[in-house]
Parts: sequence; C-alpha cells; structure tokens
Amino acid sequence: MDYSALLDLVTDLGYRLAISGAETFRVEESVNRILGAYGIASEVFAIPNCITVSIETPDGTPMTRMRRVEEHGNDLDSVEKYSNLSRKICAEAPEISVARQWLKETDAARVRYGFLGILLGHFLGSGGFCVLYGGSWVEGLCAGLCGLLVAFVDRFMTDLKANSFFRILCSAFVLAFAAYGLGAAGVTSRPDSVVIGALMLLVPGLLFTNAMRDIIFGDTNSGINRVVQVILIAMAIALGTGAAWNVAGMLLPMPVSAATLVHSFFIECIACLTGCIGFSIIFNIHGPGGLLCAMGGILCWGIYRLALNLGCTDVTACFWGTLAAACYAEKMARVRKYPAISYLVVSIFPLIPGAGVYYTMHFAVRGEMDAFVERGWHTAAVAGGMAVSILLISTTVRLYSVWHRRRQAKKA
Repeated sequence: MDYSALLDLVTDLGYRLAISGAETFRVEESVNRILGAYGIASEVFAIPNCITVSIETPDGTPMTRMRRVEEHGNDLDSVEKYSNLSRKICAEAPEISVARQWLKETDAARVRYGFLGILLGHFLGSGGFCVLYGGSWVEGLCAGLCGLLVAFVDRFMTDLKANSFFRILCSAFVLAFAAYGLGAAGVTSRPDSVVIGALMLLVPGLLFTNAMRDIIFGDTNSGINRVVQVILIAMAIALGTGAAWNVAGMLLPMPVSAATLVHSFFIECIACLTGCIGFSIIFNIHGPGGLLCAMGGILCWGIYRLALNLGCTDVTACFWGTLAAACYAEKMARVRKYPAISYLVVSIFPLIPGAGVYYTMHFAVRGEMDAFVERGWHTAAVAGGMAVSILLISTTVRLYSVWHRRRQAKKA
C-alpha cells in the first residue's frame, strides 16, 4: 500500500471538510475512520486553522501531514458531500487511486448558488427576520435592500482580500447607515428593526453552533477558538453600527424608532419561513433540504412562542425552542443521511439574539452603561440557554450511538 498517498488523501479530505464549515469532531472522525478502514492506527488533531494527521506504517515508520486551514466558509452542501464520500470510502476501502478519483468527482459535483442567488438569500434572510422581530412589511423590504448592500460590500471587500473583522465592520456600517438614512427620509418609521433584520446576515450562527458542538465533544481548544471569533465578530458589528449611528447623527435628522409591531402567529411563521429559506441559500443548502431546514426554524419559533404563552421567561423559552430544533436536526440527519449541523444552524437562527447584540452595543455607544450591562447579561443568558440545549441533545444522541454500536458488536 502507498501509505504516503493514503495520508495525502485523508488530509485533503479533512481539509475540504474544514474549509466548508464542518465541526472539528467531524473532521477528525472522518479521517480516523477512513484510516481505520484500511487497518491503520492514526492520530488526528484539528483546530480551526490547522489539521495534522499522523500514522505509523506496519514497519514502524512514522508519517505526518499538516495542512493550514484558511478562513472557514458556510458551504454546508459540500460538508454533506464530503461526509458521504468518507462513509463510502470506509464502507468499500477501495484502491487509493480509486478513492482519489472519487474525491475529484466529489469536487466536481459541488454546486454553489451564483451571485444572484446569494443576493436573493440576503434579501429574504434580512427581510424575513425584520418582520419576525416586529417590523412591518415596509421595514422588511427596507431590510432586504440593506441586505443586498451587505452582499455587495462583502463581495467587494473579499475581492480586496480584507480580513473578516474589517469586512463585517464595513458591512455593519453600510447597512446601519442606510437604515438610518431610510428612517431620516421617512421611508421607514422603525430604522432599528431594519438594522436588526439586516444584522442577522452578520451574526455568526454557524460559528456559534460549531463552537458549542466542539466544546460538547471535548474539542475545547477549537471551541474556545471559535468563541473568541464570535466575540470579535460581535465587536466588529458593534463598531460598525456604532460608527454609523454617530455619523448619521451628525449628517441626518435622526428619527426616533417607533415601537415594534405585534404580529399574528401566522404572519410570524411566514416571516420565519422566508428568513430561514434565505439563510438556507446563504449556507448553500440545495434541494428539499433547504425547505426542511426552514421548517425546523418554524418548529423552533413555535415552541418558543408556546413556552412564552405558558408563562416562561424568554431565556427559558429560548432553551425549549433550541431543544426542539436540536431534536429535529438529529432526527432529520438520520432520516436523510445529512449532517445534523445543516438542520441545526438554520433551525435555531430565529432565536439567535441578533437584536440583543444590536441593543447591547447601541446602549454602549450612547453611554447608557446600566442598560448596556443589563442587556448584555440578558443576551449572554439567551446564548447560554441555547448552548445548554444543544449540549443536552448532542450528548444524549452521542451516548446512545456509542451504546447502540456496542450492543450491535456484542450481537455480532
């Protein structure tokens, strides 16, 4: 066997999983299982910016490969394709040349939405969540237009090879300034709702979810690394929106944002479905999976609203809503043989505290420190409750999987 070629193959596959947005444990387990299928013991260590694979050949020769991982993407369709490829290789253990050809075919089979599709995703995602969080349909349209600006700014900054912190800061500034400008022009009476809806495009939902799942599965270094990235993104959002608020205050007659609207549950479901479909496009989910992910978002929001109606606090309601979304994601992953992260990240998006992040930083910019601390702790409590929900379901499912495999092994 050409162990060098095999090592190159599994390292390349792990690298592709990582840059597509896969969790750390998925990268490590995929590589370990492939090598195990060929009867080779291995050690795999992955963190967000690096993957290292080490093996020892039958004659005792140690071999190691290391790949630096660039910025992670949101390509969940590729995560699904590469995960399926790893399972296929494990099941058949083909010749290395055949497995390498399969990898090339998988690379060629990847599909991505064009820029027009990305624009549609930004428009639907920001507009839908603006309405869900209390904006009118006019505000939803304005948020959709601000979402389009985010797509253009992000593409422009990416072409200039700007780092993610600066890209998010610029995007937050442009969308917030545009929203305040629409408010000053009298187009919208709720510029804050427009900003919140468009800011959902910048909230690191996949990064937050992967951070929680990494910590759950014992990949503490990776989890902490991702948590730090989440904090940096929140800071970029804060700086961008804060700068926009100050500049708009100097140049424009700043209107007072009207109170948010209270929609019927039916309207909320339509808005939630629209927003989640938009994010399914942004996360490059194709086919019926996108609609199923969006249905998970409606389930999550419905359980959240039910918990509120039963007298729960919003933190507790977020816990139950996320718990339902996590159960749905794990179930659908097993029914459709699709990574659970794809369903989970879209399903929990309606509860990700984008509004909390916005108002927390808004109070800080205005110097209202008591309100800043109060809103900040509340936002942290919501995020913590969601993390605990994900932890409970993921840990339970993992324990059951280990127990089931051992039971099947004893029967065999």
